[in-house]
Amino acid sequence: MPPRLPTVLGLLIGISTCAALHPAMAGTPPLPPPDAIPQPRDLQQEQANLQLVHQFYLDFFARHDIAAAYRVVAPDYIQHNPNVADGRAAFVSHFTSYFARHPQASASISQYGSFGDRVFLRVHSTADPDDRGRAIVDIFRVSHGRIVEHWDSVQDVPATAENGNTMF
Repeated sequence: MPPRLPTVLGLLIGISTCAALHPAMAGTPPLPPPDAIPQPRDLQQEQANLQLVHQFYLDFFARHDIAAAYRVVAPDYIQHNPNVADGRAAFVSHFTSYFARHPQASASISQYGSFGDRVFLRVHSTADPDDRGRAIVDIFRVSHGRIVEHWDSVQDVPATAENGNTMF
């Protein structure tokens, strides 16, 4: 046997063994990045975030207290609703105009919860007393006692439902 052959064979066996034991090669998913691994929950902070968002929602959307946005919403607020621009100023401008057009607009929270820095609300929003309204799921991200980011999904409340269930 030439002197190099045992070395080459040893390398091939070693590489094959490593490849077979590597999680990606063995069909085992790799570990998630460290920031994606769930951390222990801080239930006191989650409750504080929930109370902050709940009170803000009642003040701003149910009572039309525009000043609530200046107390709670961060100036560089990130908005994922395509109808509203980023920033607290744009948020305030959008809803000041909406409330002027719909002075009887109302919002009632039917369900809520929090997990980590996120607060979730299920809301029935109406433009006036004759409006069937919209079912809204709002998600807010809270950081250092401020609302810093928002996502929502909005669905019109239909006149009838195929299943006989309410949306709330």
